Amino acid sequence: MSAGEPVVRAAAHEDLEAISAIYTHYVTGSVATFEENPPTTADWARRLEDLAGRRLPFLVADVDGQVAGYAYASPWRPKPAYRYTVEDSIYLAPGWTGRGLGRALLDRLLTDCARAGTRQVIAVIADTGDEASVALHRAFRFRDAGRLTGVGRKHGRWVDTVLMQRDLSTNGA
Repeated sequence: MSAGEPVVRAAAHEDLEAISAIYTHYVTGSVATFEENPPTTADWARRLEDLAGRRLPFLVADVDGQVAGYAYASPWRPKPAYRYTVEDSIYLAPGWTGRGLGRALLDRLLTDCARAGTRQVIAVIADTGDEASVALHRAFRFRDAGRLTGVGRKHGRWVDTVLMQRDLSTNGA
């Protein structure tokens, strides 16, 4: 698969079908997310609008006009005292892993989070046995913050989550 350079840009309504298809792949075929029913395109539109209203980034990796992945930062918890802490989410389309897209998305996501006044970024990573997400976050100076054991059950198995944290307040993105 030959492709041009990826462009990381803000997600737009025109990207939502592709975003929905990428996420549906993970919802239905993996334990990378604990969702069991894929959100609709309308659900994604509401998320896009909500995050824009909060000044939080929602990005896509565009390769030759194709959405090859996406990333966004969402509120960590609903209570007001958590307003400076977000959770990151990064998903790549099948066939697009291992090409640096996750790195490009996370780099821009952290920069945009810092600009929005975010202090802490939390990664909640399902322990699927694949260390790629953990390695990606470690490369961006996330530190291990804990493990929640057997907190999700999907596709007939119990799954742990790995918690990682990045402080944006002391050294920027």
